[in-house]
Amino acid sequence: MPEDTVDHALLRHHGDVDAMPGLLDFAVNVQGSAPPQWLRARLAQRLDGLGRYPSAAEEAAARAAVAARHGRDPDEVLLLAGAAEGFAMLPKLAARLAAVVHPSFTEPELALRTAGVPVHRVLLRPPYRLDPALVPDAADLVVLGNPTNPTSVLHPAAAIHALRRPGRVVLVDEAFSDAIAGEPESLARLRAPDVLVLRSLTKTWALAGLRCGYFLGAPELLARLEHGRAHWPLGSLQLEAIRATAEPHAVAEAGQRAETIARDRNTMIERLVAAGLDVHTPAHGPFLLLRAPDGELLRKHLADQGIAVRRADTFPGLGPNYLRVAVRGAAEVDRLVAAIRTAAL
Repeated sequence: MPEDTVDHALLRHHGDVDAMPGLLDFAVNVQGSAPPQWLRARLAQRLDGLGRYPSAAEEAAARAAVAARHGRDPDEVLLLAGAAEGFAMLPKLAARLAAVVHPSFTEPELALRTAGVPVHRVLLRPPYRLDPALVPDAADLVVLGNPTNPTSVLHPAAAIHALRRPGRVVLVDEAFSDAIAGEPESLARLRAPDVLVLRSLTKTWALAGLRCGYFLGAPELLARLEHGRAHWPLGSLQLEAIRATAEPHAVAEAGQRAETIARDRNTMIERLVAAGLDVHTPAHGPFLLLRAPDGELLRKHLADQGIAVRRADTFPGLGPNYLRVAVRGAAEVDRLVAAIRTAAL
């Protein structure tokens, strides 16, 4: 798509804009309002040490924990101040043509276009299954989400492998992979010179205000991404959070949370369909893509009822009749469904 036809304001839109203060939040995909108590205690223990710069040993310990969690070597891990920092690094790969699979999170495309990298949009149509044949052969960087935000589609690992070509890097955004029990189709353990995996700790652990994530990939690729980075790119609390959530007990807890999300999601789908909405299925992530006759009208009605949902027309390939909602528990869904039933659908 030519640069002069792209609305950068739409690419920059994020769900936190829809989640106005005081509204019940279905717009942002963070699970909970704060980290669990044990993680808060771990972070609090580090407060007395904030008078000194983070040490190389702290950074190495966090990298080692992430590496062990995914069965990789520490030099295959690049710690990030949130997945957003990882997207901002993508132009350093100097792609001649980047193919971005849509509908999906728009920040990677925004980062590439802002840096002047040519971008080809690969627009998937319902049911939004990945078709490697749609990616142009000339693309030397391919970016996709798995599971994909906002469609909640989980692409088979085999389909992602089919994207691989000599001279091409495939970046898989797995920001929501730990919200799926067993993390099926994840490439986090794949040791390959041409595949990058991006992970976020924001959603499952309610760390949006701390900004924590990491890249997994070949050391040579990570070195290109890290080139020119500032000193101390992560603070002590970020390093502690990354280390703590990579430990076996935390991974087990995330798996239990994922099972709860799956149960809540199934129930939520049934209730939303019964309320008259079209819900895209099968859904695998901690969010659902909805379609209504007039999504913008419904979004405004819900806001008037004290409920925030995410507009989805900012995702390439979707229109104003689409909305995205985070998976929530029964009490929150009660309020959402009751509000939907009062709307003129």
